[in-house]
Amino acid sequence: MSLLQVTGLTARYGDFQALFGVDLTLDAGEAIAIIGANGAGKTTLMRSISGVLRNAPEMIRLNGAPIGALPPDAVVAQGVAMVPEGRRLFASLSVEENLLIGAHGRKDAGYWTLQTVYDLFPILKEKRHVPGVSLSGGQQQMVAIGRALMSNPRVLLCDEISLGLAPVVIRDVYAALPRIRDAGAAVVIVEQDIGQALKVADRVYCMMEGRITLSGRPEDLSRAAIHDAYFGVSA
Repeated sequence: MSLLQVTGLTARYGDFQALFGVDLTLDAGEAIAIIGANGAGKTTLMRSISGVLRNAPEMIRLNGAPIGALPPDAVVAQGVAMVPEGRRLFASLSVEENLLIGAHGRKDAGYWTLQTVYDLFPILKEKRHVPGVSLSGGQQQMVAIGRALMSNPRVLLCDEISLGLAPVVIRDVYAALPRIRDAGAAVVIVEQDIGQALKVADRVYCMMEGRITLSGRPEDLSRAAIHDAYFGVSA
């Protein structure tokens, strides 16, 4: 049984349908990447899995249990945490206070604590008492990732974590993923950078207009096939 299973997922914003029968799976310890152009439905998929958008319960299952209708706090309690696009730090809180928010409501102790987050991103310990929003974009992204890890998730959702960052910063952020996976979290990465996605993912799903247009292991997918699925080119 897959750790996370999405089956026939649909999603709407009022009268606008954003997702059409999306299917995907995530196994324990795995990293999958969701790629696609702006408007493909990637963020809507993340919002659905994280409980921001409610669905039929059975459309999203975690370890076989239906979670599609749960609110976000309950989804976090079940072991799914999201690093949102744009980071969404609390402006009035310090770096350390932002991190501690992630542990709110956590039932059990786990690998991720303030110390292990600071070990992962040492600059955050140095900056722990300053406002989170005063940091550089890359450092803010580290806070957002650390905040999600503080809930000790089984599934970590990363929505556009490289967006707007310099290449050297992107490298540093992605360098943290192996340790995150080694600590027990499976990872879903939403990424517009196809090359970056292919480097870090065990499997890739391509989306266009709310549908999965291609999926597979990076080594099995040609650049031409990915290009066609990404841009909707018919054979």
